Amino acid sequence: MNKWLKIILTTALLGTFVTGCSTSVERLDAGETVDLSGAWNDTDSQLVAKEMINDVLNRPWFTNFTAKTGRQPAVIIGAVRNLSHEHINTKTFVNEMERELINSGRVEFVASSDERSEIREERIDQDLNSSEKTRNVAGQERGANFMLKGQINTIIDANGDDQVRYYQVDLSLISLADNRKVWVGQKKLKKLVSNSKLRY
Repeated sequence: MNKWLKIILTTALLGTFVTGCSTSVERLDAGETVDLSGAWNDTDSQLVAKEMINDVLNRPWFTNFTAKTGRQPAVIIGAVRNLSHEHINTKTFVNEMERELINSGRVEFVASSDERSEIREERIDQDLNSSEKTRNVAGQERGANFMLKGQINTIIDANGDDQVRYYQVDLSLISLADNRKVWVGQKKLKKLVSNSKLRY
């Protein structure tokens, strides 16, 4: 085999290897439902947040509060614990609920404790460095009337490569004035996953 033939064959083999290892990427619409593994995903976060926030805003506690005080309730989201068998990014779920609450226009939404700490640091800096006209003074924060918190649980029923994945999201709305639970909501999701490689 001459030198040139060896070079041609080697180049062809390398080209085949590189082509076989290439990555294919297809852009999808962000609102499109894609469920590859059966695990909790972005669609589940959006669906559950939308349904549960719609439910909490249409229960008696809301009209009771507005009738009594004449103003919108101020709400904050506390911890949402992941007690499931899998990794779930609860921050994404919390962000979905925040968006639904704020965009409803029916409640005032109070920033989280981490966000408030950062804002307070900025306020201290303004107190030292900003002009009297533009300075925001301490002690003017809006206190929350209610805290929304909860947890995500799963039950897995598996047989061979088939699984039924059951998700249950439980949320409670608690009055900060007296610790009363004024609303309890629950959303269930069930998925049949065939040929599942997802384990728990």
